Amino acid sequence: MSIMEAESQDRSQARSMVISRGGVVAAESPLAAQAGATVLAQGGHAVDAAIAANAVMGLVAPMSNGIGGDLFALVYEAKTGKLYGLNASGWAPAALTIEFLKGKGIDAMPGRGIHSVTVPGAVDGWAKLHERFGRLKLGDDLSPAIHYAEDGLPVTEFVSGLWARSEERLKQSESATHTYLPGGRAPRLGEVFRNAELAWTYRQIAKQGRDAFYKGEVAQRILEHSTKLGGTMNAEDLAQFQSEWVEPISTTYRGWTVYEIPPNGQGIGALMMLNLMEQFPLGEYGHNSTQALHVMIEAKKLAYADMLRYVADPKFSTVPVHGMLSKDYARERAKLIDAAKANCQPAAGTPPPAGSDTIYLSVVDREGNIVSMIQSNYSSVGFGSGVVPPGVGFAIQNRGALFTLDPGHPNALAGRKRPLHTIIPAFMAKGDPPQAGIAFGIMGGWNQSQAHAQFVSNIVDHELNIQAALEAARFTKDTFEGCDLEIENRVPAAVRAELESMGHELEVRGVYSPQMGGGQAVLRDFAAGVNYGASDPRKDGEAIPEPPPRK
Repeated sequence: MSIMEAESQDRSQARSMVISRGGVVAAESPLAAQAGATVLAQGGHAVDAAIAANAVMGLVAPMSNGIGGDLFALVYEAKTGKLYGLNASGWAPAALTIEFLKGKGIDAMPGRGIHSVTVPGAVDGWAKLHERFGRLKLGDDLSPAIHYAEDGLPVTEFVSGLWARSEERLKQSESATHTYLPGGRAPRLGEVFRNAELAWTYRQIAKQGRDAFYKGEVAQRILEHSTKLGGTMNAEDLAQFQSEWVEPISTTYRGWTVYEIPPNGQGIGALMMLNLMEQFPLGEYGHNSTQALHVMIEAKKLAYADMLRYVADPKFSTVPVHGMLSKDYARERAKLIDAAKANCQPAAGTPPPAGSDTIYLSVVDREGNIVSMIQSNYSSVGFGSGVVPPGVGFAIQNRGALFTLDPGHPNALAGRKRPLHTIIPAFMAKGDPPQAGIAFGIMGGWNQSQAHAQFVSNIVDHELNIQAALEAARFTKDTFEGCDLEIENRVPAAVRAELESMGHELEVRGVYSPQMGGGQAVLRDFAAGVNYGASDPRKDGEAIPEPPPRK
């Protein structure tokens, strides 16, 4: 069965794929996906639709994403066949250093508050993407989000739970309470939420572009609040920030090429996992069999050990990307996987030298342009850093929490440095020129690389379509040591018992557990000119096709 096919009967997936000759937008909110699909019908590029959907998501799920956070994107350009990568992750303020924090008696990187804040990169990311690919005005892309921010929208099932969990932390800040606790509490399921201040900010960006955020009135409000809280951010930290076009990194996996954004992101972990998994016949083992799951779990541990040891901002440290992705290195590391026993103390290797809290969305337009975009505040509980500048309608990220204060580590805190990043968009293609291209992503902190590898295996090893591949039962391991593992209860009890006999310490989760992250995917069949969309039931989202143009 090909990835474009689905069994009409006796299938395991709950939803059908969305299939259209027009574009498809898959997002974690139907309203966000619909906004993107409407922009496509107005003649927008896939990038216009992605910006529109992302802007609505910043209103729909403000604890998880928004213009106070960072962004990464992969864009496949149909007319040239080129894949572009954008790193719109922010840097630490110049004066936020190890010495500064130690001088305040801080011995570990703060997880919340003003000293966990890095410069938000999302708006500059929108600007770079729009400048290169956009067809509509930026104001047209932001129009649906401005409408919803002013008119209001009902709070959804998944988001209402996250909001409630953040209530006590939001109450610690007057401005956060004003923005996100209307009536003094978190809005409940089905209650209408409005954010006129975010609408104001979006209008500033629509009129002035990225400068409104990094140099204009929005920037001034950010800086005034940072200073009030004792933060180090200054005008130059904002004004001089620029996101960067980067060359995607890739590996091959049984006839497919899988692409990720290079470090400072964790995407290299997914590629290393796939290189390790390729040394074993997972297709012969069977989907979610004991052998297949054991190999993937052990591959995760080895890949993540290397990722944590070596990945950092490449402007500050040499990251051995070539060696980490070497097939020879993978063959040697794969020998460490014991077929009968879990490894509870995975150690980083020595690569050869060169020779829940994020949203993800994907878009394909009718021409075959494809966008894989991920955007995040980092910690959803507490709305990132919990810092909400008055009058702007958004919370600022706490990405700085991912730095270390160990001066000898590649990921040590330094001014104007980007931290090791968890959020990663992905793209995979078969053939050259590609017969099919899939933009996909699965959010959730350190869950992401391991979830990417499981998704790819579902597609390639087990021939699931993109909807079934997203729905399939998953495992996750947030820790870097030990044999602890979270796994969904749809994995058969007999398989779970066999994994435990091998030393895996299982925590069994529900049918579609949010711990496994939520994903979206779109697929382009280039020969047929047909697009497919899929949305993970672990979130509130949906894949929505482009409506016919109005005449």
